[in-house]
Amino acid sequence: MFPYYLKGLGLGAGLIVAIGSQNAHVLRMGLQRQHVLLTVLVCIICETLLIAAGVAGIGSAIEQRPMLLNIARWGGALFLAWYGLRAWRSAFQPSSLQAAPSVNMPLRRALLTVLAVTLLNPHVYLDTVLLLGAVGAQQGPQAKWWFAGGAMTAAFVWFSLLGFGARLLSAWFVQPSAWRWLDGVIGVVMLMLAASLVTQAL
Repeated sequence: MFPYYLKGLGLGAGLIVAIGSQNAHVLRMGLQRQHVLLTVLVCIICETLLIAAGVAGIGSAIEQRPMLLNIARWGGALFLAWYGLRAWRSAFQPSSLQAAPSVNMPLRRALLTVLAVTLLNPHVYLDTVLLLGAVGAQQGPQAKWWFAGGAMTAAFVWFSLLGFGARLLSAWFVQPSAWRWLDGVIGVVMLMLAASLVTQAL
């Protein structure tokens, strides 16, 4: 069964490592050293539950309801466009470009924000529930859970490295110009993702 685990690990890593709103948020929280453990745990738990749901068969059921997919795509496009524009606004506001702000984000806001960037992004569902679920379902009754375990391991390792390893980059991000570049790139990526979702929905 180990080859199925490795297959899930490889595919899961390929999908999760791609830059997106979730990864960008984890990186930012890691750089600012704010609620890193909470952010990482929420991402891992959400990814694990979504992968399990997809492998269990929910992905196949959703694929048969195009209206749900369209609603998710349009809603996700609006959210990603808002997130991208907000990142661009931050790039032109020097007061927000601080690696270690003096005022910490409240715990409740940190929780709601990481849940939003995770669960309001339809790419998360397309990657975990639909794609990983579809591939996992093809592996057989027992092998599919080894496949799912590999994908879940990829999520655990990646978010842990991204969140807790971000502090290694903190010396570079002390410079306001580095934050400008990061926010600028995040804005471009988020708007490109939003545009791709609109294209798929049309």
